[in-house]
Amino acid sequence: MFDASRQDSTVSLADNGTVSEATYSLALIPGDGIGVDVVAAALVPLQAVADKHGFAVRQSTFDWSCARYLETGSMMPDDGLEQLSGHDAVLLGAVGWPAQVPDSVSLHGLLLPIRQGFDLFVNMRPHLLLPGITGPLRKSEFDILVIRENTEGEYSGAGGRVHQGTKIEVAVETAIFTRAAVERILRYGFEQARSRSGRLASVTKSNAQKHTMVFWDDVTDELAAEYPDVTVTRYHIDAIAARFVTHPETLDVVVASNLFGDILSDIGAAIQGGLGFAASANINPDGGFPSMFEPVHGSAPDIAGQGIANPIATIWSVSQMLQHLGERAAAADLLRALGTVTATPERLTPDCGGTGTTDTVAAQVAAAL
Repeated sequence: MFDASRQDSTVSLADNGTVSEATYSLALIPGDGIGVDVVAAALVPLQAVADKHGFAVRQSTFDWSCARYLETGSMMPDDGLEQLSGHDAVLLGAVGWPAQVPDSVSLHGLLLPIRQGFDLFVNMRPHLLLPGITGPLRKSEFDILVIRENTEGEYSGAGGRVHQGTKIEVAVETAIFTRAAVERILRYGFEQARSRSGRLASVTKSNAQKHTMVFWDDVTDELAAEYPDVTVTRYHIDAIAARFVTHPETLDVVVASNLFGDILSDIGAAIQGGLGFAASANINPDGGFPSMFEPVHGSAPDIAGQGIANPIATIWSVSQMLQHLGERAAAADLLRALGTVTATPERLTPDCGGTGTTDTVAAQVAAAL
């Protein structure tokens, strides 16, 4: 069942839910394609919820994108992380223009350097059906929180190619799993499970990957002894991928490696109505760096600039951002407003079967506040 107050239990900077008089510095990276459209739209309900709850948001926009890469040869400047570091949070739209810039270039030139450079080791994606939204499954009563290790694992970038372009070419990609990273993401998952239903699913493929994934299982077992109030179920990635489709209501907090979490959260997006609802938070719970919030639907160049992109994932990501910044009441209020709007699907964007536009949907959410 939809519950605006239960979207996640991220560590906050303030925890009393009262009206704030703070001013937050927000770095905007609209990026490519529909990222530009949905970020602009999400600022409308953000301003409305800020006005209602008594805080202010100071925005700085960065043109880091594939267009910049084509002009300068880099997705962002050399001191990009330094420029972002003075902000309280980052809102990213989408990155990618594969017809002109390979995805491997755009991803490794912007998104991954921010995640890894700021040690945003938690990637958190909520999966549930908002009011009025019908997913592809007959089941509707599910509320899954995927927690993905976000800085190493299969996306570490360790490896290379030799004898490139010849018949004896070799490519090696090495997954890196450190005890520090595995333990901290699992511990974060245990804490989330403790605050929700007390159920944790840990995902590996330890029957086939006998080093890294057995190691992950071992660390899971060690930590489980510290959390006797949390029930742990270990799944292989193929089995839990099927369970997302057949029995999603049996899952709550799911913790997985970088690659497995990426795959599962796309399945989660599919069963919650599509990528237009796929919100995401990249968080360093320890602070010290700005966390980054983004929809994960991609840049969709084929519909960019047409005003039909679904802004809900971006607005939901803004709600996650407010939660993380300590504006808990505002975060819940924004998510409730989203639910009010989605309850009338015909007013949503075409991907939801509606006749609305990117801007009209955002305006409806602002009005619902």
